[in-house]
Amino acid sequence: MRKQPTSRMCFVCGRENPVGLKLHFYEDHQANQVRADFVIPDAYQGYPGVAHGGIVSTVLDEVSGRAMMMETAGEQLLVTLRMTVRFRQPTPTESPLTAVGWVERASGVGAKVAGEVRLPDGTVTATCESLLVEPPDAFKERWGEEKPYWSVREEGRRPDERL
Repeated sequence: MRKQPTSRMCFVCGRENPVGLKLHFYEDHQANQVRADFVIPDAYQGYPGVAHGGIVSTVLDEVSGRAMMMETAGEQLLVTLRMTVRFRQPTPTESPLTAVGWVERASGVGAKVAGEVRLPDGTVTATCESLLVEPPDAFKERWGEEKPYWSVREEGRRPDERL
């Protein structure tokens, strides 16, 4: 599986975000999916031992959106316009989880994507369906400042450091 790039300060994947989840995403081309294995720390619980629904939704937003990167080689910047989340059962904290995302339909200006969070036994705790669109030009300009940091590299490396 091929590792996808990460950024500096993204809450989900940002290498330098002190309160972020620091997830790593991998492309499974055989299954046409993006995957991330992770653990949600107790600090992000809603109830004791249960991940806050906002955190679960955030992970779903990221993994489903990243599935589109497989279609565009990461060259088309898309953002979430609408996302529907279904919580099937509580998602535990401090437990191994897998997030999986895939593209259901893509067009030149957007995509319909989906994702789910799974327990180690394959039980699905939450799902999402999302509509992605191209962002406004002003958004794209702000992204340009971060783009030099968007890369695949080891933890703690600066963009000017080589692997």
